[in-house]
Amino acid sequence: MKRCCRLLVLVVLGVLWFGPLFAVAAPATELPPGLQIPDAARPGPGFDVDRATEAYLNLLSPEQRAQSDAYFQGGYWLQLWGLLYGLVVAWILLRSGLSRKMREVGRRVSQRPWLYTMIYAVQWLLIGTLLALPLTIYQGFFREHAYGLATQTFADWSFDQLKGLVIGLIILPPVVALLYAAVRKAGARWWIWATGGAFVLILFFMMISPVFLDPVFNDYKPLRQGEVREQVLSLARANLIPDNNVVEFDASKQTTRISANVSGFLGTTRVAMNDNLLDRTSAPEIKAVLGHEMGHYVLNHGLRLVIYMTLILGLGFWVVHRLFDRALLRWGPRFGLEGRADPAALPLALAILSLFFFFATPLTNSVVRQAEAEADAYGLNAAQEPNGFAMAAMRLSTYRKINPGPLEEIIFYDHPSGYARVHRSMTWLKEHQDNPTANAKP
Repeated sequence: MKRCCRLLVLVVLGVLWFGPLFAVAAPATELPPGLQIPDAARPGPGFDVDRATEAYLNLLSPEQRAQSDAYFQGGYWLQLWGLLYGLVVAWILLRSGLSRKMREVGRRVSQRPWLYTMIYAVQWLLIGTLLALPLTIYQGFFREHAYGLATQTFADWSFDQLKGLVIGLIILPPVVALLYAAVRKAGARWWIWATGGAFVLILFFMMISPVFLDPVFNDYKPLRQGEVREQVLSLARANLIPDNNVVEFDASKQTTRISANVSGFLGTTRVAMNDNLLDRTSAPEIKAVLGHEMGHYVLNHGLRLVIYMTLILGLGFWVVHRLFDRALLRWGPRFGLEGRADPAALPLALAILSLFFFFATPLTNSVVRQAEAEADAYGLNAAQEPNGFAMAAMRLSTYRKINPGPLEEIIFYDHPSGYARVHRSMTWLKEHQDNPTANAKP
């Protein structure tokens, strides 16, 4: 194990030292500030949806489009490398006997199953994070900077990672202990109990996230004063969303991306927009993005997606249940694993679950993409800013491949493609050619 640690340290140092050499020369990725309406997207008797859509897509330069495609398609491979890397980490923990030794450390502290399981989970998270560090540094820091999408120094990025690890050390051990309590109590029906428990826990963490977790990484505050604030809050009130549930946060200290999101559950639900969106886009774009997020809020997508994803997770638990005992019979004695309720077998169970979710990617992406498409439609009708929404889609397309093939979109996209969103906006505009923004002077 000491050799593994020394090798890992050398790999990490190598990534830090040579990482910049692998960075691609990124051209300017951002579109100019302000709303751009191509001539073909102006209302008129000969308005053509396809021609208007193509005119928007042509706002991206060939260099920007090539870089966007490279970044997004590289993400396909990272999904595979992430799976394989995780399987290698699980194999190291099991084959070296380290997982078994971690369990024994917990038992030396206490013979109570819930407590030594928590102690095991702490060790597993720390060692697993350390083993995954080279890929994490490349994917989360160097690659983001190479494509012009990150703004943090390595020290600031590392501090955010450390904060995430501390949160994980607080939350994960009790969750793992509860999971293994279900395994011990329910026997072969553990996966049913685990699915129900996961549903409750996900809702709980959704509820506390805006209050306790999100502020650890960013500052959230009421929307800044100005004309945009009044337009945004008016739109919120028109859609029965309280004023104080619309906030902004300082994502520019971490990323160049524009974004907004709906988070929380019950009394903590809120719509949050990042400062990049507010600082670098126009009022029609901001209203269009907010209309989309209000769609999630009003259509209660948070709860619906939790239900759907919990059902998929339950299917994953069932697959683990079906394969786990067979895997234990074959490899358990070799790795010193004592059975289904042994926390030392956690890497084996997670390896099976990660394989399930890798092959279930088209299903999970399609579930989310459907909700996003519904929010798109709601936002277009609520904000009535088709050109604002098309322009926002183009800004997102500086790092999302804008026009994938049908099968590619089903497998890899958890949001509608940029092409689909622009085309949807132009379809709406064709039916509402009296739109004030579309008819405004250039």
